[in-house]
Amino acid sequence: MKSLLKTLVVAATLSLSTAAVANDYVEKDILISPEEAFKLIGKDGVMFVSGDDPDIYKLGHIKGSVEMYAHHLHHSDIEGNMHCEPLYRCIDEAEAYIGSKGIDNNTLVIAYDDFKGPNATGVYSFFTSYGHKNIKVLNGGRNAIMDLDPAQAELNKLRDDYKKEREVEKEAKKKLKEASVTADQKAALEKVVKASKDAQKALKDKMAEVETRLVVVKGDESVTPKTYKIDQHNLDFTHIAGKEEVKHAMEDILKNGDKSKYVIIDSRGMAEIIGERKMDNVARGGHIPGSKFIEWNKISDMKNKRSFKSAQELVEVYEKNGVTKDKTIYAYCMVGTGRGSEHITALKLLGYKNIKVFTGSWDVWGNDMSLPLKR
Repeated sequence: MKSLLKTLVVAATLSLSTAAVANDYVEKDILISPEEAFKLIGKDGVMFVSGDDPDIYKLGHIKGSVEMYAHHLHHSDIEGNMHCEPLYRCIDEAEAYIGSKGIDNNTLVIAYDDFKGPNATGVYSFFTSYGHKNIKVLNGGRNAIMDLDPAQAELNKLRDDYKKEREVEKEAKKKLKEASVTADQKAALEKVVKASKDAQKALKDKMAEVETRLVVVKGDESVTPKTYKIDQHNLDFTHIAGKEEVKHAMEDILKNGDKSKYVIIDSRGMAEIIGERKMDNVARGGHIPGSKFIEWNKISDMKNKRSFKSAQELVEVYEKNGVTKDKTIYAYCMVGTGRGSEHITALKLLGYKNIKVFTGSWDVWGNDMSLPLKR
């Protein structure tokens, strides 16, 4: 009886510990765990959406998913003008695009990328801005799904075995070329070469069979279009902002400094911030005056390959930089759907309320000659 009680106590402790780790965020409805997501692959009414670029998608994507490259969700013209700002796209265009991906209004959308988070949060921000509530971010992305796939583990083992057999063949052939090899040794080595080649063929056949069972696969998307409708009354402007709103925040920051009620986060790398690097279609490089520089990779959990660091780690990053809940916070990158949305999603996880992605981001600001910048 004591042994049973001890077992139950340990199990309960582990359960509470696991729950504490899983629930350390204030907002519980944004992320979906790899384990939960894995069970939904191939289910009706569920669409996994990759926010990574088309080339990455073709090299490996969750089976049945579609590609919606985050950087292409923000839609501006060649001069950086967004015609339905602060929406990422005009309603009719967004409806057609979403529907073309086999998604309707009742679809559970699970946004993912490799694991880092920016591209998945770009998809998340895009959908939520149009009022789509049934959406999750896969914490750990494609990599976490691969780790759970038994077929992937089997394939990895077969690949290791195949590599070893190649080495066996290589070494045997090398020895066959030695001048001192005897006739008996030659015959034995030739048997080794043949046996290794036979083993390699069998392994290749087995790998081909296992690949048909993989959850993460290569190739193009295959999708049946659906009808998607956006109700203007359901548009959610809570977490998106246009350039005039961000300009007002900038002016207040420049006037009041740390006493300003606003914060603007530049999530890009230093080469972009100082204007050394810029996209071809943007006229100017630099950053919005008064911005705080918090590069996106301070938010992603690179060590554990999860989309976000723990709540405690995130709080430390933001509080260290004066990003507090009493402020209205804007985040931007090159196009908003990506590194900027990574910050806003992280802040939302922590329970921040007044947080917005600058949907135009540097693509808009850098092309508007009337707006100030710093390098």
